Amino acid sequence: MSQKEKKFGAANVRIYTTRSEMGKAAAEHVAGLIREVLSKKERANIVFAAAPSQNEFLFHLTNSPGIDWPRVVGFHMDEYIGLPKESDQFFSLYLHNHLFSKVKIGSVQILDAHAKEPKKECHRYAALLKENPTDIVCLGIGENGHIAFNDPPVADFLDKYLVKIIELDEADRRQQVNDGCFPTINDVPPTAFTLTIPALMSATYLSCVVPTERKARAVFNSLTGKVTTKVPGSILRTHPHIELFLDEASASLL
Repeated sequence: MSQKEKKFGAANVRIYTTRSEMGKAAAEHVAGLIREVLSKKERANIVFAAAPSQNEFLFHLTNSPGIDWPRVVGFHMDEYIGLPKESDQFFSLYLHNHLFSKVKIGSVQILDAHAKEPKKECHRYAALLKENPTDIVCLGIGENGHIAFNDPPVADFLDKYLVKIIELDEADRRQQVNDGCFPTINDVPPTAFTLTIPALMSATYLSCVVPTERKARAVFNSLTGKVTTKVPGSILRTHPHIELFLDEASASLL
């Protein structure tokens, strides 16, 4: 059971004592959404985030009973450009290790980090999203308020694209180091693919998992400040079907 529940705009916010409780609750919620979608449609199209913040959620999701995984299509939220092929920091590899290899998922659609023509890859992936409207987005909020790789300098609530190439903000690159994904900020690629904010917000349901004290300020600004691209996560509380799952540390400023 959640320790507390609060409402910010349309967002229902659930606060848990531990990360594990938070992740389990988020997994139970998303498992319920998947079952609901599959009761009405042949397939469920789900976009997944790849980050350490999602570890507990994905662990519990892959162990959730009653999900008809062969009818689920998994999509990729964002990906680095320019990493060596043998790198273990690819988000696609994270999703494989934490999710796709652990369940009998119907199919997986991955952004090609090695595409020779990255702009064409954006068009290819955008076409897939249009052909397969998103039912559920499972995301987080970054230390600078980013969602996916939509950092404040590049975030656009009315973006005309569904997928684009962006330059990572310094704060975002620093977070990748804080998360233990890279040894130094200079090791973090400067560019990446990302689904845009309209692509994320087009989903029928959003489930957002945000642990740790390092995210507390971003959570506070996203839920209590103005809806602004200076805090990209602030747009989330305008979605009609959004649930946020926090631990006590990330909710400490609320």
